[in-house]
Amino acid sequence: MAQTVIKVENLGVRFNMSEQKVDDLKDFVIKKIKGKIKYKEFWALKDITFSVEKGERVGIVGLNGAGKSTLLKVIAGVLKATEGSVVTRGNVIPLLELGAGFDKQYTGAENIYLYGAVLGYSRQFMKSKFDEIVEFSELGDFINVPVKNYSSGMKARLGFSIATVTKADILILDEVLSVGDAKFKRKSEAKIKTLFEDGTTVLFVSHNLAQVKKLCDKALLIDHGRMIAYGNVEDIAAIYEERTGE
Repeated sequence: MAQTVIKVENLGVRFNMSEQKVDDLKDFVIKKIKGKIKYKEFWALKDITFSVEKGERVGIVGLNGAGKSTLLKVIAGVLKATEGSVVTRGNVIPLLELGAGFDKQYTGAENIYLYGAVLGYSRQFMKSKFDEIVEFSELGDFINVPVKNYSSGMKARLGFSIATVTKADILILDEVLSVGDAKFKRKSEAKIKTLFEDGTTVLFVSHNLAQVKKLCDKALLIDHGRMIAYGNVEDIAAIYEERTGE
């Protein structure tokens, strides 16, 4: 019997955007006191409803600004919904901005334990996985160098290596397979596939439609914050291609 592990109902996320240009904090305070700060509402998501069964791999597609990353952040608990609800069942690991939780003054090695703690894992557990993380990241001796000296690709590789060393019930991926060189991309994709084989449920955002079709069995199409279609990945890909002319 299928088990629902993600249930999204009537989800909406609203941002209040300032209509006035504000140069700095002082300018903001002065305009605020004078009542010159006015906001307009912007709905990044509106009326999103869908569910995901255990073990399903759902690709989320749409043009830039469609609301894909916002949706993932709400499901991951990073953003709060303005309306509606999101219910998840199981351990959720989000790979949204790889390396965003790193302390730049610490070495890569020190950040393995720090990042692991952020994800809820003990120091002892991270120690048992340390060599595996370093080997997968391909950082070598750079693991003992402060992260402030890392390139964005190096940080992403380390973040990916840490986040995927553990088993997640629900894995949330936002463009993470686009980092690094071609060799590391293939390696990362293979790693994600092993997680699929373990029955991990996946939500995956990518601008690479071919990659979505290869890795996912279902897809969700979003446009301007609204859900256009949800279903079999091939069917949704066809709708997306028709709308974008790809």
